[in-house]
Amino acid sequence: MPIQRRTFLKSSASFLPAIALQNVLAQSSPETPIAPVVQPVPAGEDRTGHLHSLGFSSLAFKVTTSDTAGNLFVIEHTNLTPNTGPSLHLHLSQEEWFYVMEGEVRFQVGDRRLRLGPGESILAPRRIPHTFSATGSPAHMLIAFTPADKMEQYFIDAASQPSLAATAAFMNRYDMQWIGPSPFWKS
Repeated sequence: MPIQRRTFLKSSASFLPAIALQNVLAQSSPETPIAPVVQPVPAGEDRTGHLHSLGFSSLAFKVTTSDTAGNLFVIEHTNLTPNTGPSLHLHLSQEEWFYVMEGEVRFQVGDRRLRLGPGESILAPRRIPHTFSATGSPAHMLIAFTPADKMEQYFIDAASQPSLAATAAFMNRYDMQWIGPSPFWKS
């Protein structure tokens, strides 16, 4: 049975725009990142195979920047020693989220100071000064950065140069600003 011209034109008219739209979207939309191999990270272990330290705690990378095309970086902070922690600082382009798993942690976010215990969390928005320190006994937290930006590299480099990690020049290289010493450090 021969196809009639009118039927052919109607059929073509219905699927040609869909093909054209698909071609336009394929050319104009960013390439979808290739999903990494799903790999669970066991308790107490690091996604990269080795733990990191800044001298006052142990850090395990749980979600790396390459896992999320730079959108998220998650670390597990264990054995956070009381009266230590990072200097008062801010991030130019990341939000930093803290979730306390064990112990009690003091935070300063902006002008606000508070203590959080297990199951509690707080967000330090970008460009807002913040710091934290365990109280009493070592603490255990999850910390997430979004977008990840240069944070993973900061922790890698800081672990190899802990004496420089809290200096203004070092932090500036990773789009952070050193504000001052932590109000929780004991002299």
